[in-house]
Amino acid sequence: MKTMQAYRFALDLTPGQEREVLAHAGAARVAHNWALARVKAVMDQRSAERSYGVPQERLTPPLSWSLAALRKAWNQAKCDVAPWWGEVSKEAFNTGLDALARGLKNWADSRKGLRAGRPVGFPRFKSRRRTTPSVRFTTGAIRVEPDRTHVVLPRIGRLKLHESARKLARRLEAGTARIMSATVRRDGGRWHVSFTVEVERAARSPARPQSVVGVDVGITHLAVLSTGELVGNPRHLAAAQQRMRTLGRALSRKTGPDRRTGRRPSKRWEQAAARLGRAHARVANLRRDGLHKITTRLTRAHGTIVVEDLNVAGMLANRRLARHVADAGFAEIRRQLTYKTSWSNGRLLVADRWYPSSKTCSACGTVKTKLALHERQYRCEVCGLVIDRDLNASHNLAALAAEYDTAGSGPVAARGADQKTRVRGQVAMKREPGTTSVGQTGTVLPQGRTTNRALVKAY
Repeated sequence: MKTMQAYRFALDLTPGQEREVLAHAGAARVAHNWALARVKAVMDQRSAERSYGVPQERLTPPLSWSLAALRKAWNQAKCDVAPWWGEVSKEAFNTGLDALARGLKNWADSRKGLRAGRPVGFPRFKSRRRTTPSVRFTTGAIRVEPDRTHVVLPRIGRLKLHESARKLARRLEAGTARIMSATVRRDGGRWHVSFTVEVERAARSPARPQSVVGVDVGITHLAVLSTGELVGNPRHLAAAQQRMRTLGRALSRKTGPDRRTGRRPSKRWEQAAARLGRAHARVANLRRDGLHKITTRLTRAHGTIVVEDLNVAGMLANRRLARHVADAGFAEIRRQLTYKTSWSNGRLLVADRWYPSSKTCSACGTVKTKLALHERQYRCEVCGLVIDRDLNASHNLAALAAEYDTAGSGPVAARGADQKTRVRGQVAMKREPGTTSVGQTGTVLPQGRTTNRALVKAY
């Protein structure tokens, strides 16, 4: 199976090499800003001409937003715009133009309704001081040296790695991988190189192909599995909060930049900002490492994994939980499970967002109308089951796999819901033993089975 995979390594650059990389990143920024200014000028000119009543056929010719058109326009003007263009690789200018072409396409698709998610704004000019330096190489000499501790990039030359690249080198030597591009970027005060590689992955299967596990993510425990295992939440951000406060106060006492007066930051401010950035980078690295370990373990052990389609953006609107939700990384867990299950020949099922996994009794199927967030124990009024709230939800998620297999693709007849659980109006509904009321229609079915359905997506 061929797939695209990234290999990321830290770099140990000399001062001269760092200046060379920064020059390439600056060239990418210059090309991006020049092309964006030209696109805006043409758009503004055409808009002004329309306001004057100029016919459509006599308007200023539009400028194509494709990468090829932007590159052609840049090549015609680079001698005047950037007389030093020969000092850096052509890939630097291509990096900035490609980023602009993608940004313009995303903006246009978002306006036309062709792009899912939040609306995408019009591209902005890149600042020399606030933009993260980055440059991408797609052609030329891109290789890993035989000693596995150095890499070679076009025009920049031989760079030393902070760690061994043996995992990538083994695949390259075996002929099961091919480097497509390399991106050099500065994150958290340290330079990294990321290789985009086309990898031929060997077919493999989970240790227990028939095993089904439901995963309920949360804040108290990062993940509660239907097997009964509780994965603790390390809370990396909370652990580093005191140090970050100290570094933030130290930064505020330094003379920082002022955009209104054009004041430049002091050297001590830059050093304090670098220390704070390294603290944030360490938290991000610890979080990323922990999530990779748990998702790899789950995909290698179980054939089917069932998770929920959580509204993470809505959770972040809660000012009391936003920091803890962001620290847990719910969306990252699902993203990693999505591609790792395909690598291990497993299956990932995503329950519908409105499926009441926490409100449903895992023993008899009774669905509660309301369940407050502070109620950490689920108590069933019908069968008397008392169980941890998150463990109960994981059991319900695992049960969805059997219902999905029975119904096949498409809607699954389950104790789900296609919209938020609520009670219609002020109508009082009588509850009989062994039954539950459905909030949407008021229909009463035996054993807590409702007429709603949970859509389950398979990856």
